[in-house]
Amino acid sequence: MLPWTTHRDMMAAYHADPDGFWLSAARRVSWVRPPEGAATRRADGWHDWFAGGWLNSCYNAVDRHVDAGHGDRDALIWHGEAAGASETLTYAALCARVAGFAGGLRDLGVRTGDRVLISMPSLPETVIAMLACARLGAIHVVVFGGYAARELATRIDDTTPVVVISATCGFQGRTMVPHMPLLEQALALALHRPSACVVVQRPACPVRLRPGRDYDFHALERHAPADPVAVRAEDPLYILHTSGTTGAPKGVVRDNGGHAVALALSMELIYGMAPGQVFFTTSDLGWVVGHSYAVYGPLLAGCTSLFAEGPLDARAILPLCARHRVRILFTTPTSLRLMRRQAGDGPLSGGPDLAAVFVAGERSDPELLAWAERGLGRPVLDHWWQTETGWSIVGPTLGLREADLTARPGPGFDLQVREGELMLRLPLPPGCLSGVWRGVDFPDRYLDATGHYYRTFDVGALGADGTVRLTARLDDVIKVAGRRIASGQLEDVIAAHPMVGECAVVGVPSGLRGEIPVAYVVPSASGVTPGLGADLVDLVRRQIGPFTGLRDVVFVGSLPRTRSGKIVRRALRDRPSREAAAESIPTA
Repeated sequence: MLPWTTHRDMMAAYHADPDGFWLSAARRVSWVRPPEGAATRRADGWHDWFAGGWLNSCYNAVDRHVDAGHGDRDALIWHGEAAGASETLTYAALCARVAGFAGGLRDLGVRTGDRVLISMPSLPETVIAMLACARLGAIHVVVFGGYAARELATRIDDTTPVVVISATCGFQGRTMVPHMPLLEQALALALHRPSACVVVQRPACPVRLRPGRDYDFHALERHAPADPVAVRAEDPLYILHTSGTTGAPKGVVRDNGGHAVALALSMELIYGMAPGQVFFTTSDLGWVVGHSYAVYGPLLAGCTSLFAEGPLDARAILPLCARHRVRILFTTPTSLRLMRRQAGDGPLSGGPDLAAVFVAGERSDPELLAWAERGLGRPVLDHWWQTETGWSIVGPTLGLREADLTARPGPGFDLQVREGELMLRLPLPPGCLSGVWRGVDFPDRYLDATGHYYRTFDVGALGADGTVRLTARLDDVIKVAGRRIASGQLEDVIAAHPMVGECAVVGVPSGLRGEIPVAYVVPSASGVTPGLGADLVDLVRRQIGPFTGLRDVVFVGSLPRTRSGKIVRRALRDRPSREAAAESIPTA
């Protein structure tokens, strides 16, 4: 049990002795050699965590629970809706398969510090491959399994993996997507040549493997098991490329020690989880939420992780919660919007064990969260974090003796508003990025002019009670006649209308005002009624003011998104003006 009663108590303990706070948190981790200190400033101005400490992340996530006598506890529950399959692995079974597969990678020549690229759907084998890399001290590079060949080739050349691991196919909804043709094209495009490819043969789409290059995944699992290899706390655990909504994707590097400490603490502090309880993350394993809270977070805490392949039908999420006695559901606002479109205002049920629902990954609106809370009779909680931070900057704290549903900055996240932007004073806490792969401009690209603050590139405000309100990304701020208007302000008002499913507001050039906002709206299931566009513009004018300049509402069937679900606003801004004019409803 955590020693603090309230959020104020916890933060007082942190501020009184930051190093002592984190060294105490580090006791949640099993160390081969304990750390000599907490934060150590590097020559580049960034900080390493738990210098002098040696550990193995796979041992902490798997073996130590078996060693403690909990090998019969469920570690993973996998749901393959489209494949018509499911699988449950206990900690003992997971440990045996990971150790065997790590032995197979070892026999293919994978050593500590080598990169292994994993381009697969969300499968049990994906988790096994990640943990096997961690077991050897190798660096895993998980790539979303549905990427086009050129995107995959870019990541192969960026990280120069010794081995590439893939599957013969995956499922997107009910559609089977062959993966081997994409892999072949990517290998042909890439300049780097991996020494071997490992392939999961799926029953729906077996393929002939290339002798001398390709190896069967399950055959490698039968190799002599590999023991965990101790690495330094600051050594890289993984590289995860951002989704690349602008420019080339960058490879965020996560360390071993700080990552293990932060996620182990977060499972109890933020989500109120205890060993043996079930945590359900709907994210793909290729995104940061999948890394942190479908794989490492639940396993480090001795919990059971429920995850699924492909985007789940929103109607399946709550029944899965009830069937598997889920305590915490972690999903996206988009999933809730789809639930609302399908369920309307009727009651919702995720089973009696469901304690709360957390959302992240994109902006949510208060009305959506209120709708879900009314239907479920459970707290539905937004929290804010980034690929770079790896865990929540601002969030509730359900694990305190007095559970706090209010989203506030957590320990180590010294959040301030500087020049209108939310920034974090260095050092960032454990678990945040330790670098950018091949990042010659790291950490400068993340720091403000003083060199003392990490730029989140988010716009927001801090309340007197420590709460945080996010309004937009910096590139989502619209400048109308010299006034800065956060797109999120307009979106909150529009999204509250009962006939709006979801929306995005972007700025488009205006010769008179510099920019003007245009609202792209996906109607609710009831569709578009005459005058709805004018009603929405009037709503914004009444609740925010006519100075916003909103005049056009464009109704669309869906919003363009990255593969991680973020709205691609650039695609909306770049729509030809004649198209917007043809679809929009002028109201002035």
